[in-house]
Amino acid sequence: MVLVQELAHYTQQLLQIERFKDYCPNGLQVEGKSEIRKIVSGVSASMALLEAAHKAKADLILVHHGYFWKNEDVRVVGIKRRRLAYLLKHDLNLMAYHLPLDAHAELGNNAQLARILCITPVGFAGESGILAYGKLLQAMPLQHFAAQVEMALQRKPLVMGNAQKSVQTVAWCTGAAQGYMEEAIALGVDVFISGEVSEQTTHLALESGVAYIAAGHHATERYGVQALGAHLAEKFNIQHEFIDIKNPV
Repeated sequence: MVLVQELAHYTQQLLQIERFKDYCPNGLQVEGKSEIRKIVSGVSASMALLEAAHKAKADLILVHHGYFWKNEDVRVVGIKRRRLAYLLKHDLNLMAYHLPLDAHAELGNNAQLARILCITPVGFAGESGILAYGKLLQAMPLQHFAAQVEMALQRKPLVMGNAQKSVQTVAWCTGAAQGYMEEAIALGVDVFISGEVSEQTTHLALESGVAYIAAGHHATERYGVQALGAHLAEKFNIQHEFIDIKNPV
């Protein structure tokens, strides 16, 4: 057992949340019971995850995508009201970490995606080191690397670029990070991987010669929250369970 405030303070220090200008509050977003014996982690704090976590007898729900986003309607109505009411009714804590979880050098989404895809990290770029870059053990055609991504993530990616092009140097940033495409191009890599894609990404890929792989927002961000949950469980000798609420995006 660990007190929720102790857990929250430790995680805040671990992820260095003060380094990031984020779109949401990082840390404990909804306070529930004071003693934590079991964490359930998931990508997004949907109602489906809340219900599954309660069924699994969680005391704390740990997510990457929580609540109270910048520029959203601040009123507690509709879906927001139902979610918050459910958490409060069942005395469940909700803890969320967005950009700090993307960027953490060991437990973060970028670090964990590199592990899953067998990419050797070399360094970080972008604001607060949010963009990672590295290399594959050996060069291979883009179509072969895309097939490896599909096999590892169990989701068919959208690929832009010459399928026969040899790729070895890689930049990546999980989730909706297609806006970092130009920074990836400036790094001189062969291919950039992210979760989502925008209309202009196609033109940037074709005109620059840097291939682009949109591997899925949810698919690329399943691993950081699992690693963080497992770390906290080991650190405080509590239980952890990851629940994957399927999402095709």
